[in-house]
Amino acid sequence: MLASALSSRKGRPGLNEMLRRALFRARLNEEDVAAHLGVDPKTVRRWLEGRVPYPRHRQAVSRLVEADESDLWPEIHAARVVRSWPEEIKAVYPHQWAVPHEVWQRLFESAEHEIGVLAHSSLFIAEDVALLAVFAGKARAGASVRIALWDPDSPRLAERGAEDSIGDTMAAEIRNALALYGKLRTIEKVEIRLHRITLYNSLYYADDEMIVHQHIYGIDAVNEPVMHLYMANRGELFSGYIDSFEAVWSAARPG
Repeated sequence: MLASALSSRKGRPGLNEMLRRALFRARLNEEDVAAHLGVDPKTVRRWLEGRVPYPRHRQAVSRLVEADESDLWPEIHAARVVRSWPEEIKAVYPHQWAVPHEVWQRLFESAEHEIGVLAHSSLFIAEDVALLAVFAGKARAGASVRIALWDPDSPRLAERGAEDSIGDTMAAEIRNALALYGKLRTIEKVEIRLHRITLYNSLYYADDEMIVHQHIYGIDAVNEPVMHLYMANRGELFSGYIDSFEAVWSAARPG
């Protein structure tokens, strides 16, 4: 009776065939499962028809039929895989202003070999006396410090300013940042360049750790999201951003 009842549904769109077969092997019908779990038989029927149970019910059914949850509901397992973060992502912040100052401080203080900045102006870094002191100290200790900012004379600057609703203030910000970063020019290991590339991300890295400031059309820079990355395993995500940095750097001119 169970076989005929369940097999009659076979082939209908959305049916959970794995669950149907597991119940058949366990010699259980909808009423049996409902009684064990304390739910209405119609609820079990909806599960067989494709509805995904709550986690506690999925676990209970899995124990009842002695089957793995990921086998009974493979779509749940697939969704978990898709949603899982790459190992390289250390933290995500909803806004630039939400990144604690100590995170920036630790990032640059961790550098032993190189520091890189690729941004429109990164004025908030240039205005931070403590961070500039870290840059200077690392450079004097032998680390390479490379800073690439947007060329304030770029004709595309006005267009970007209009997109961000800040008018022509971006050029002024860049010139201000250049003046502040200029204090580092006397240090041999510091190099400053100007680029004319429209950036989709601003990048700040120190050796194998990086902060990626993502740029989103129509959102003020301070409200845009930020990712904190570090090199892990093959480091494909981290390496991709480093490749982007190098591509812009190679096209930039001395500032």
